[in-house]
Amino acid sequence: MSAITVPELEACRAVVFDTDGVITDSAPAHAAAWKAAFDPVCREHGQPPFDPGEDYRRYVDGKSRLDGAASFLTRRGIGLPFGDPDDPPGTGSVCAVAARKEEEFLRRLTDGSVDAWPGTVRLLHALYEERVPCAAVSSSRHARDLLAHTGVRTLFQTVVDGNDAAHLALRGKPDPALFLEGARRLGVPPDSSAVVEDALAGVEAGRRGDFSLVIGVDRARTATSAGDLRDHGADLVVQDLGELLAPDDGGR
Repeated sequence: MSAITVPELEACRAVVFDTDGVITDSAPAHAAAWKAAFDPVCREHGQPPFDPGEDYRRYVDGKSRLDGAASFLTRRGIGLPFGDPDDPPGTGSVCAVAARKEEEFLRRLTDGSVDAWPGTVRLLHALYEERVPCAAVSSSRHARDLLAHTGVRTLFQTVVDGNDAAHLALRGKPDPALFLEGARRLGVPPDSSAVVEDALAGVEAGRRGDFSLVIGVDRARTATSAGDLRDHGADLVVQDLGELLAPDDGGR
């Protein structure tokens, strides 16, 4: 008998997982890095500081560094020049702010504080035992390092990360290109695959990609966060992926 208790997920022939916030508990490190990058710019322009809760969830979560930086700065009406991708960390351009975020995140990554979500690990083992192929996707260039560091890399048949996105010119979320590439590499069409996401932009990407099932993971757990995930296209919302498993297999 399958450990998976959701018929719609059991029917899927492949599952494509977002990485940050779904597989790895790296969202706090990303949010703190964004705050360190944005707050000096906000001060210079007389704006309130970056909120690592709501601002992170609404404007940068699930997006590439450049898209996230541009999204938040535009929202605040801060009109920085785009700059050059080789700009050093700073406050003078969108690229400089993104570079500062990268610098801050790498500093946090090396301290070993990022781990995998236990409920996700249990679901990955259940899918592995059912021989359901899985892909991990991320706009981050560090996704493979994160997955290896947390000990779950071998549970995925393929990984699509920020390096692949740059090489293949894949557009960032809410465009479904990353998820579609993950499904393509698994050899399973989207209409027979599931997407698992915690970011609003990622849930929207799964819906735009016509995936059979879009599962939203409500890590924020605010009064509106589950509804926001549904409004952006989630078919099913859970607070932890262990909820998709029978109790004896770690489900809640």
